[in-house]
Amino acid sequence: MGIVNLTPDSFSGDGLVGDVDRAIDHAREQFEAGADILDIGAESSRPGAIPTPEGEELRRLLPVLREITDWGVPVSVDTYKPAVMRAALAAGATMINDITGMIHPDAVAAVASSDCAVCVMHMQGEPGTMQQAPAYDDVVSEVSAFLAAAVARCREAGVAEDRLVVDPGFGFGKALNHNLALFRALTVAFGDNLPILVGVSRKTMLGAITGRPVEERLAASVAAALLAAQKGAKILRVHDVAATRDALAVWAAIEQGSQQ
Repeated sequence: MGIVNLTPDSFSGDGLVGDVDRAIDHAREQFEAGADILDIGAESSRPGAIPTPEGEELRRLLPVLREITDWGVPVSVDTYKPAVMRAALAAGATMINDITGMIHPDAVAAVASSDCAVCVMHMQGEPGTMQQAPAYDDVVSEVSAFLAAAVARCREAGVAEDRLVVDPGFGFGKALNHNLALFRALTVAFGDNLPILVGVSRKTMLGAITGRPVEERLAASVAAALLAAQKGAKILRVHDVAATRDALAVWAAIEQGSQQ
């Protein structure tokens, strides 16, 4: 899953707000680098971010989305707002990636009548304050229970199981020790046999481990993506598509006896 940020304040420095042509070019680069899915976000969810008005999110999102949905690659839209979900699906999006786990009362209804894929993610708190003092009694069991409830909510509304993906939400209301515990538990604690999405690319947890600033976290990001895949993740949300694919190809050739 190649990341396309349409925000002014992306933590990774790759926000492309207000420049439709550059955003489309970046999406094309991600696609040509081998992304199987493009994930477009028009509202920042970095720690400390403030909410983006619905109209502004749509203004950023729709011109780019309308262009890339003709490319024949699945397009995911990163949003928690039901109105944005509906507009994105009408414009051709094939997946909704909701950082709040579809907790808005109208969110499930916005996707239920579609055949789109739905990713439900765990977040403690909200982006503006989530990293101030994250706390859990047992992070693995609490995140697992939240995701199970989100999945059940979707199923009860008529979202078929084969449309659902879960994401533990690395860095969303979690300290380093929480992120590491969740990562270690990927193979046993999440998904209920559903595909697991992992997004750790360039994140603060990697900076805390390596001591490197965000622009120097390529190696750490690729290593984390490879480990996530080895632990069973089916979707890797990354900034650096080509490098990640290369690492996966080497692993597949050595461990699985295949070549991509």
